[in-house]
Amino acid sequence: MRVLFAVSEIAPWVKTGGLGDVAAALPAALSRRGVDVRVLAPLYPAMREAFPNATPIAALPALAPGLPPCSILEADADGLAMWLIECPELFGRAGHPYLTPEGRDWPDNGLRFGLLSRIAATLSQPWSPLAWQPDLLHLNDWQTALAAAYLHFEGGAASLLTIHNVAFQGCFDRELMFALRLPESAWRFDGVEYHGHFSFLKAGLQFATRLSTVSPSYAREIAETSLGYGFEALLSFRRAALSGILNGIDRAVWNPATDPALTAPYAANRLGTKRLNKAALQQSLGLATDPTLPLFGVVSRLTAQKGLDWVLILGDRLAELPAQLVVLGTGDPLLEAGFTELAARHPSRVATVIGFDETLAHRIEAGADAFLMPSRFEPCGLNQLYSLAYGTPPIVRATGGLADTVIDCTPSTLADGSGNGFVFQDADPEALWQTILRAAAVWMRRGDWRRLQQNGMRCDHSWKTVADDYLALYRLAISER
Repeated sequence: MRVLFAVSEIAPWVKTGGLGDVAAALPAALSRRGVDVRVLAPLYPAMREAFPNATPIAALPALAPGLPPCSILEADADGLAMWLIECPELFGRAGHPYLTPEGRDWPDNGLRFGLLSRIAATLSQPWSPLAWQPDLLHLNDWQTALAAAYLHFEGGAASLLTIHNVAFQGCFDRELMFALRLPESAWRFDGVEYHGHFSFLKAGLQFATRLSTVSPSYAREIAETSLGYGFEALLSFRRAALSGILNGIDRAVWNPATDPALTAPYAANRLGTKRLNKAALQQSLGLATDPTLPLFGVVSRLTAQKGLDWVLILGDRLAELPAQLVVLGTGDPLLEAGFTELAARHPSRVATVIGFDETLAHRIEAGADAFLMPSRFEPCGLNQLYSLAYGTPPIVRATGGLADTVIDCTPSTLADGSGNGFVFQDADPEALWQTILRAAAVWMRRGDWRRLQQNGMRCDHSWKTVADDYLALYRLAISER
């Protein structure tokens, strides 16, 4: 089977969230399962630096009136074939792939990702300039979703659109549709039109052969509730074509027994050395090196979606519990300032690091006693999976992938081996606070806490199982096409 995997970001070179991690891990897992896969992505400056010997394999003329000509370069990423779109005019910008240095959307994002979608479709059609052609085009989020519309109107391979977050919809002015050379017949309520705008995501939801999202619960939520962000009716209409497949994690990268970032390795059968990572984390961040205080960790984008405004509201109470809090992330300037001020008020109990630090993220997962992830909504989530693997029970709200992966700690779930964290239902800070208190009480019972840690560390969230699920979905899409 030949699969073209089209993405707008890929870790570790260009990453803003879970999509970047999936783009790195899933194609590699598919390749190990025997799939002939190519990853298509823009050649951002970070990619050019990472692959200086990338080889040109095709030159493409302007594929639409608003698009510049470009080239396709091929590179090898540890055995995985990468096809990189060289277009300095649109992609030669350092930093965030979607935002200006001031934090606003690039004004030409429609053209930038219109080009990515147009090329993804062209390489999946019989008139592709390359001999290799896919049986299936795997699209990811709005930045590539428009390719499904080209395939619908022009013909080509089967397509699968994976929705990583339906809240980001790629909406632009109607005129862009003509600049990208879509037919006028596409401008319909059952086409690309969405409340008077041209929506890339709507095009994918309407025209992709199959749809998937990153957890079974999120698939249900976006088709049945306001978490569909206006697309719930369309997703309900296409429910038979919509699947939910949980993301996996790379256990070669996220494994406390082999993680080079840690002070001391540990495993489910030797959890004693985890405490050394806690002490090292406390010391490095200027917290009191006190093993009697439960330490709660946060590694996240600092946004309301993640429920971190609730954590900030509870911050003073948490410090006075007594407990400690470590926050690593960047995002909403008000949340950044709030957590910085919280740390200044409680320097021995709260540490805040504004920014992205992969090494510190690993150290927090290993050094924290529990991990806070109280999202208002969460398509899948990866940090709760990292936390389970690191014996750091997550505290989550019952939504999306969090509800699918974290089983609430109760006497019965501890006894049957399924309980692996703490779950609350209501979307408010008081519900989170009561769950934190419940977690702190279990933490004091060392035997129960160790059992909870071991339950989580036994969970299998590897990419092997995920790849098998996607393979089955690919075969279904190809047969339906």
